[in-house]
Amino acid sequence: MEEGNQSAVSEFLFRGLCNSKELQTFFLVPFSILYLMTVFGNLLVVFLIITDPHLHSPMYFLLANLSFTDFCLSSVTTPKLTVDFLKDYKTISFWGCMAQILCVHFFGGGEMVLLVTMAYDRYVAICKPLHYSSIMDSKKCIWLVLITWIIGFVHSTSQLAMVMELPFCGPRIVDSFFCDIPLVIKLACMDTHTMGTLINADSGFLATTCFILLLVSYTYILLTVRLHSKDGASKALSTCTSHITVVVLFFGPCIFIYLWPLSITWVDKFLAVFYTVITPLLNPAIYTLRNKEIKNAMKRLINRHMVSRDNF
Repeated sequence: MEEGNQSAVSEFLFRGLCNSKELQTFFLVPFSILYLMTVFGNLLVVFLIITDPHLHSPMYFLLANLSFTDFCLSSVTTPKLTVDFLKDYKTISFWGCMAQILCVHFFGGGEMVLLVTMAYDRYVAICKPLHYSSIMDSKKCIWLVLITWIIGFVHSTSQLAMVMELPFCGPRIVDSFFCDIPLVIKLACMDTHTMGTLINADSGFLATTCFILLLVSYTYILLTVRLHSKDGASKALSTCTSHITVVVLFFGPCIFIYLWPLSITWVDKFLAVFYTVITPLLNPAIYTLRNKEIKNAMKRLINRHMVSRDNF
Protein backbone atom coordinates (compact mmCIF):
# COMPACT_ATOMS: atom_id res chain seq x y z
CA MET A 1 0.00 0.00 0.00
CA GLU A 2 2.83 2.40 0.82
CA GLU A 3 4.48 1.78 -2.57
CA GLY A 4 1.14 2.30 -4.27
CA ASN A 5 0.63 5.57 -2.46
CA GLN A 6 4.00 6.88 -3.49
CA SER A 7 3.64 5.88 -7.17
CA ALA A 8 0.05 7.14 -7.49
CA VAL A 9 0.56 10.49 -5.74
CA SER A 10 4.18 11.58 -5.52
CA GLU A 11 3.43 15.07 -4.20
CA PHE A 12 0.68 17.28 -2.83
CA LEU A 13 -0.10 20.88 -3.71
CA PHE A 14 -0.87 23.48 -1.03
CA ARG A 15 -3.34 26.29 -1.65
CA GLY A 16 -1.63 28.30 1.07
CA LEU A 17 -3.15 31.05 3.19
CA CYS A 18 -4.67 32.97 0.29
CA ASN A 19 -4.83 33.15 -3.50
CA SER A 20 -3.73 36.78 -3.83
CA LYS A 21 -0.14 37.15 -5.04
CA GLU A 22 0.03 40.63 -3.51
CA LEU A 23 -1.04 39.37 -0.08
CA GLN A 24 1.46 36.53 -0.24
CA THR A 25 4.24 38.99 -0.99
CA PHE A 26 3.04 41.15 1.89
CA PHE A 27 3.00 38.17 4.29
CA LEU A 28 6.58 37.15 3.45
CA VAL A 29 8.37 39.68 5.66
CA PRO A 30 6.15 39.51 8.80
CA PHE A 31 6.08 35.70 8.83
CA SER A 32 9.86 35.57 8.34
CA ILE A 33 10.32 37.96 11.27
CA LEU A 34 7.88 35.97 13.41
CA TYR A 35 9.81 32.76 12.77
CA LEU A 36 13.20 34.34 13.50
CA MET A 37 11.79 35.78 16.74
CA THR A 38 10.38 32.35 17.65
CA VAL A 39 13.73 30.65 17.07
CA PHE A 40 15.68 33.32 18.95
CA GLY A 41 13.21 33.56 21.86
CA ASN A 42 12.85 29.84 22.50
CA LEU A 43 16.53 28.98 22.05
CA LEU A 44 17.47 31.91 24.30
CA VAL A 45 15.25 30.51 27.07
CA VAL A 46 16.82 27.06 26.63
CA PHE A 47 20.34 28.55 26.66
CA LEU A 48 19.67 30.63 29.78
CA ILE A 49 18.26 27.68 31.70
CA ILE A 50 21.15 25.40 30.73
CA THR A 51 23.94 27.88 31.47
CA ASP A 52 22.59 29.74 34.53
CA PRO A 53 22.94 27.75 37.79
CA HIS A 54 20.18 29.85 39.39
CA LEU A 55 17.70 28.26 36.97
CA HIS A 56 18.64 24.64 37.61
CA SER A 57 15.32 23.67 39.17
CA PRO A 58 12.45 21.39 38.07
CA MET A 59 10.22 24.27 36.94
CA TYR A 60 12.86 25.72 34.64
CA PHE A 61 13.90 22.27 33.42
CA LEU A 62 10.32 21.76 32.26
CA LEU A 63 10.22 25.28 30.81
CA ALA A 64 13.36 24.56 28.79
CA ASN A 65 11.67 21.48 27.35
CA LEU A 66 8.58 23.55 26.52
CA SER A 67 10.68 26.14 24.67
CA PHE A 68 12.53 23.43 22.75
CA THR A 69 9.22 21.80 21.81
CA ASP A 70 7.84 25.15 20.61
CA PHE A 71 10.95 25.73 18.53
CA CYS A 72 10.55 22.30 16.89
CA LEU A 73 6.78 22.68 16.34
CA SER A 74 7.21 26.04 14.64
CA SER A 75 10.08 24.73 12.50
CA VAL A 76 7.92 21.96 11.07
CA THR A 77 5.54 24.34 9.27
CA THR A 78 6.69 27.97 9.32
CA PRO A 79 9.83 27.79 7.12
CA LYS A 80 7.87 25.94 4.41
CA LEU A 81 5.00 28.44 4.70
CA THR A 82 7.42 31.37 4.35
CA VAL A 83 9.24 29.93 1.33
CA ASP A 84 5.92 29.09 -0.36
CA PHE A 85 4.95 32.78 -0.35
CA LEU A 86 7.49 33.15 -3.17
CA LYS A 87 6.10 30.25 -5.21
CA ASP A 88 3.15 29.92 -7.54
CA TYR A 89 3.05 26.15 -7.06
CA LYS A 90 3.40 25.19 -3.41
CA THR A 91 4.28 21.50 -3.56
CA ILE A 92 5.40 18.98 -0.99
CA SER A 93 6.44 15.38 -1.63
CA PHE A 94 4.29 12.52 -0.43
CA TRP A 95 6.85 11.51 2.20
CA GLY A 96 7.45 15.14 3.13
CA CYS A 97 3.73 15.42 3.83
CA MET A 98 3.80 12.27 5.95
CA ALA A 99 6.80 13.66 7.86
CA GLN A 100 4.89 16.89 8.55
CA ILE A 101 1.94 14.94 9.91
CA LEU A 102 4.22 12.87 12.15
CA CYS A 103 6.18 15.85 13.49
CA VAL A 104 3.21 18.19 14.05
CA HIS A 105 1.38 15.58 16.11
CA PHE A 106 4.57 14.43 17.85
CA PHE A 107 5.54 17.88 19.10
CA GLY A 108 1.93 19.08 19.51
CA GLY A 109 0.88 16.01 21.49
CA GLY A 110 4.06 16.12 23.54
CA GLU A 111 3.48 19.77 24.40
CA MET A 112 -0.04 19.03 25.66
CA VAL A 113 1.28 16.42 28.09
CA LEU A 114 4.22 18.64 29.03
CA LEU A 115 1.84 21.43 30.05
CA VAL A 116 0.05 18.95 32.33
CA THR A 117 3.44 18.01 33.82
CA MET A 118 4.19 21.69 34.45
CA ALA A 119 0.81 22.04 36.19
CA TYR A 120 1.72 19.08 38.41
CA ASP A 121 5.02 20.76 39.25
CA ARG A 122 3.18 23.96 40.28
CA TYR A 123 0.71 21.91 42.32
CA VAL A 124 3.52 20.30 44.32
CA ALA A 125 5.38 23.61 44.73
CA ILE A 126 2.34 25.54 45.95
CA CYS A 127 0.31 22.90 47.79
CA LYS A 128 3.17 20.78 49.20
CA PRO A 129 6.13 23.14 49.48
CA LEU A 130 7.85 21.23 52.31
CA HIS A 131 7.97 18.04 50.22
CA TYR A 132 8.74 19.71 46.88
CA SER A 133 12.45 18.85 46.73
CA SER A 134 11.83 15.19 47.56
CA ILE A 135 8.87 14.76 45.20
CA MET A 136 10.26 16.70 42.21
CA ASP A 137 13.82 15.41 42.23
CA SER A 138 15.95 15.35 39.07
CA LYS A 139 15.27 11.68 38.35
CA LYS A 140 11.51 12.15 38.49
CA CYS A 141 11.71 15.25 36.27
CA ILE A 142 13.61 13.31 33.62
CA TRP A 143 11.06 10.49 33.75
CA LEU A 144 8.17 12.93 33.46
CA VAL A 145 9.72 14.53 30.37
CA LEU A 146 10.42 11.10 28.84
CA ILE A 147 6.78 10.17 29.37
CA THR A 148 5.66 13.31 27.54
CA TRP A 149 7.84 12.41 24.55
CA ILE A 150 6.63 8.80 24.61
CA ILE A 151 2.97 9.85 24.64
CA GLY A 152 3.65 12.32 21.83
CA PHE A 153 5.35 9.59 19.81
CA VAL A 154 2.55 7.07 20.36
CA HIS A 155 -0.06 9.69 19.46
CA SER A 156 1.73 10.79 16.27
CA THR A 157 2.50 7.29 15.03
CA SER A 158 -1.09 6.18 15.59
CA GLN A 159 -2.30 9.17 13.54
CA LEU A 160 0.23 8.53 10.78
CA ALA A 161 -0.55 4.80 10.66
CA MET A 162 -4.20 5.52 9.89
CA VAL A 163 -3.29 7.99 7.14
CA MET A 164 -0.75 5.61 5.59
CA GLU A 165 -3.45 2.98 5.17
CA LEU A 166 -5.41 5.23 2.81
CA PRO A 167 -5.08 4.99 -1.00
CA PHE A 168 -4.11 8.29 -2.66
CA CYS A 169 -4.63 8.05 -6.38
CA GLY A 170 -6.14 11.26 -7.69
CA PRO A 171 -6.81 14.63 -5.98
CA ARG A 172 -3.72 16.22 -4.48
CA ILE A 173 -4.66 19.82 -3.54
CA VAL A 174 -4.53 20.48 0.23
CA ASP A 175 -6.49 23.61 1.14
CA SER A 176 -3.99 24.75 3.77
CA PHE A 177 -0.31 25.64 4.17
CA PHE A 178 0.75 22.32 5.71
CA CYS A 179 -0.39 18.71 5.73
CA ASP A 180 -3.25 18.88 8.21
CA ILE A 181 -4.73 15.39 8.61
CA PRO A 182 -8.44 16.26 8.20
CA LEU A 183 -7.66 17.90 4.85
CA VAL A 184 -5.23 15.24 3.64
CA ILE A 185 -7.58 12.31 4.24
CA LYS A 186 -10.24 14.04 2.11
CA LEU A 187 -7.95 13.38 -0.88
CA ALA A 188 -8.05 9.61 -0.42
CA CYS A 189 -9.79 7.52 -3.07
CA MET A 190 -12.30 6.05 -0.64
CA ASP A 191 -14.91 7.07 1.90
CA THR A 192 -12.98 8.45 4.87
CA HIS A 193 -15.85 9.52 7.10
CA THR A 194 -15.23 6.76 9.65
CA MET A 195 -11.47 7.24 9.45
CA GLY A 196 -11.87 10.98 9.97
CA THR A 197 -14.04 10.39 13.02
CA LEU A 198 -11.43 8.07 14.53
CA ILE A 199 -8.59 10.51 13.86
CA ASN A 200 -10.51 13.46 15.30
CA ALA A 201 -11.51 11.35 18.30
CA ASP A 202 -7.87 10.42 18.91
CA SER A 203 -6.62 14.02 18.80
CA GLY A 204 -9.72 15.40 20.49
CA PHE A 205 -9.45 12.90 23.33
CA LEU A 206 -5.81 13.77 24.03
CA ALA A 207 -6.43 17.54 23.85
CA THR A 208 -9.63 17.47 25.91
CA THR A 209 -8.21 15.12 28.56
CA CYS A 210 -5.10 17.25 29.03
CA PHE A 211 -7.16 20.44 29.10
CA ILE A 212 -9.54 19.06 31.76
CA LEU A 213 -6.59 17.88 33.87
CA LEU A 214 -5.08 21.35 33.62
CA LEU A 215 -8.33 23.05 34.62
CA VAL A 216 -8.73 20.72 37.60
CA SER A 217 -5.10 21.20 38.65
CA TYR A 218 -5.10 24.99 38.60
CA THR A 219 -8.55 25.19 40.18
CA TYR A 220 -7.38 22.94 43.00
CA ILE A 221 -4.24 25.03 43.46
CA LEU A 222 -6.23 28.24 43.82
CA LEU A 223 -8.80 26.72 46.16
CA THR A 224 -6.16 25.06 48.34
CA VAL A 225 -4.09 28.20 48.80
CA ARG A 226 -7.19 30.31 49.41
CA LEU A 227 -8.08 28.15 52.40
CA HIS A 228 -4.69 28.77 54.00
CA SER A 229 -4.25 32.45 53.29
CA LYS A 230 -6.53 35.44 53.01
CA ASP A 231 -4.75 36.75 49.95
CA GLY A 232 -3.53 33.34 48.88
CA ALA A 233 -5.72 33.17 45.83
CA SER A 234 -4.17 36.30 44.33
CA LYS A 235 -0.65 35.06 45.06
CA ALA A 236 -1.36 31.67 43.51
CA LEU A 237 -2.99 33.31 40.54
CA SER A 238 0.08 35.51 40.07
CA THR A 239 2.34 32.46 40.21
CA CYS A 240 0.28 30.45 37.72
CA THR A 241 -0.87 33.21 35.35
CA SER A 242 1.87 32.49 32.82
CA HIS A 243 1.02 28.80 32.75
CA ILE A 244 -2.72 29.42 32.49
CA THR A 245 -2.23 31.91 29.64
CA VAL A 246 -0.11 29.45 27.67
CA VAL A 247 -2.66 26.67 28.26
CA VAL A 248 -5.55 28.76 26.93
CA LEU A 249 -3.59 29.99 23.90
CA PHE A 250 -2.42 26.50 22.96
CA PHE A 251 -5.46 24.36 23.74
CA GLY A 252 -8.16 26.77 22.58
CA PRO A 253 -7.45 26.52 18.82
CA CYS A 254 -6.64 22.79 18.98
CA ILE A 255 -9.87 21.83 20.73
CA PHE A 256 -11.90 24.10 18.45
CA ILE A 257 -10.42 22.55 15.30
CA TYR A 258 -10.96 18.94 16.33
CA LEU A 259 -14.25 19.20 18.18
CA TRP A 260 -16.15 21.90 16.28
CA PRO A 261 -18.51 20.12 13.85
CA LEU A 262 -18.47 22.85 11.17
CA SER A 263 -15.46 23.54 8.95
CA ILE A 264 -14.95 27.14 7.82
CA THR A 265 -11.81 27.40 5.68
CA TRP A 266 -10.57 30.84 6.72
CA VAL A 267 -11.26 30.11 10.41
CA ASP A 268 -9.38 26.81 10.22
CA LYS A 269 -6.42 28.50 8.53
CA PHE A 270 -6.35 31.30 11.10
CA LEU A 271 -6.40 28.82 13.99
CA ALA A 272 -3.73 26.68 12.30
CA VAL A 273 -1.50 29.76 11.97
CA PHE A 274 -2.20 30.63 15.59
CA TYR A 275 -1.08 27.34 17.12
CA THR A 276 1.80 26.60 14.72
CA VAL A 277 3.23 30.12 14.27
CA ILE A 278 1.91 32.53 16.91
CA THR A 279 1.74 30.40 20.08
CA PRO A 280 5.37 29.15 19.86
CA LEU A 281 6.39 32.83 19.76
CA LEU A 282 4.10 33.94 22.59
CA ASN A 283 5.28 31.27 25.03
CA PRO A 284 8.84 32.59 25.55
CA ALA A 285 7.52 36.16 25.55
CA ILE A 286 4.93 35.36 28.25
CA TYR A 287 7.43 33.60 30.49
CA THR A 288 10.30 36.07 30.07
CA LEU A 289 8.12 39.16 30.54
CA ARG A 290 6.46 37.86 33.71
CA ASN A 291 9.27 35.79 35.22
CA LYS A 292 11.73 37.70 37.42
CA GLU A 293 14.29 34.87 37.48
CA ILE A 294 14.44 34.66 33.70
CA LYS A 295 14.87 38.43 33.45
CA ASN A 296 17.62 38.34 36.07
CA ALA A 297 19.33 35.52 34.15
CA MET A 298 19.26 37.66 31.01
CA LYS A 299 20.84 40.56 32.93
CA ARG A 300 23.57 38.25 34.25
CA LEU A 301 24.22 36.97 30.73
CA ILE A 302 24.52 40.52 29.39
CA ASN A 303 26.82 41.52 32.26
CA ARG A 304 29.07 38.50 31.67
CA HIS A 305 29.25 39.36 27.98
CA MET A 306 30.14 42.99 28.75
CA VAL A 307 32.85 41.96 31.24
CA SER A 308 34.31 39.45 28.79
CA ARG A 309 34.37 42.06 26.03
CA ASP A 310 36.03 44.62 28.31
CA ASN A 311 38.69 42.09 29.36
CA PHE A 312 39.34 41.23 25.76
